[in-house]
Amino acid sequence: MSKKKRMKNRMTRAERQKLMRKRRRKRIALLVAEVLILAALCVTAYGIFKLDKLDFNILNDKNLEAYKDTGPYTNIALFGLDSRNDELDGGVQSDCIMIASINNDTCDVTLTSIYRDTLLQQKDGTYEKANSAYNRGGPEEAISLLNRNFDLDIHNYVSVNFTALVNTIDLLGGLELDMTAEEADWCNKYAVETAEVAGKDWEDIEVKDGTQKVDGVHAVAYARIRYTEGMDFKRAERQRIVLEKTAEKAKKANLLTLNKMIDEIFPMISTSFSTQDLLGFAANALNYNIVQTGGFPYQVTTREDVRNHEGSYVVPIGFTNNVTQLHRNLFKEDSYEPSEKVTQINDDIIYLTGVTEDTDAMNTTFEGDISNEGAQ
Repeated sequence: MSKKKRMKNRMTRAERQKLMRKRRRKRIALLVAEVLILAALCVTAYGIFKLDKLDFNILNDKNLEAYKDTGPYTNIALFGLDSRNDELDGGVQSDCIMIASINNDTCDVTLTSIYRDTLLQQKDGTYEKANSAYNRGGPEEAISLLNRNFDLDIHNYVSVNFTALVNTIDLLGGLELDMTAEEADWCNKYAVETAEVAGKDWEDIEVKDGTQKVDGVHAVAYARIRYTEGMDFKRAERQRIVLEKTAEKAKKANLLTLNKMIDEIFPMISTSFSTQDLLGFAANALNYNIVQTGGFPYQVTTREDVRNHEGSYVVPIGFTNNVTQLHRNLFKEDSYEPSEKVTQINDDIIYLTGVTEDTDAMNTTFEGDISNEGAQ
């Protein structure tokens, strides 16, 4: 196809704005792990004087359904919220769900994205998409969903709304991202709504293959793209790329930049961590190192014919095997045996979907994603 014809096929900025406004407002996938790192860095620099800007939320530990202790690891639930009116404690979808597992001995961090459309057991025993739990019962129910389905012992969380990530990246001076021309084109399309919600001005980036310097609007737009090869699975990888690059730049930020981050971003964060907890993270802030990223389920397919359900769902192929792989990745644990609850969920998913261990798996591993090594 000639360059002239390709240019003709691309929508103008005005056309994109018109198209995006006609569409139902899409949920925005967010990145939140860097917020924990930023909080620790800011506490290190400024003490506890501005921590009152955070939304502290005390959870009832009895409601979290925590499984047995996982040893020298701190496990944290990270939620990116489809929040347009600053709702942080429930009533909104968690469109980005991650588990951060910190090895307290080495400061190594493993990040695992939970695909938001994954069919999982809810508090009432029914099965729905993973991202619905936060909407139903806030962070308590969202954490209990992770503990119940994956035999985990998560007790704390960090949640952040959409605008926080845009502002974070802008304050850090933007990011350099490698992308294809197709991704760049979609990035411009997603930038329309992203800029509108964040209250930011924006301009198109160049549609080309290669490295591009992007602002917060386009970095988040890049993380939202799902209509390329890999769909939602590739989007989860993009989220982790933006997360890692944001964390890298945050570690090098000067005190003035960190102070601005506190003032602008802290009000957009909700957490169950106490001041003492944050000070503990601050002591090791510069030592944290993201050593592995990945997406759950590892062996996966999709189904639009789930019994008594409507819509498309991400379905694990062999739920118990996937949970076993999760424990191996998070805790380097070879002795894990799935609980009765996990075994029951495995059987329920087979009944609801017809997906067994013999079902063909989709490809969810892409260039630059080290997440699924050993998950074959």
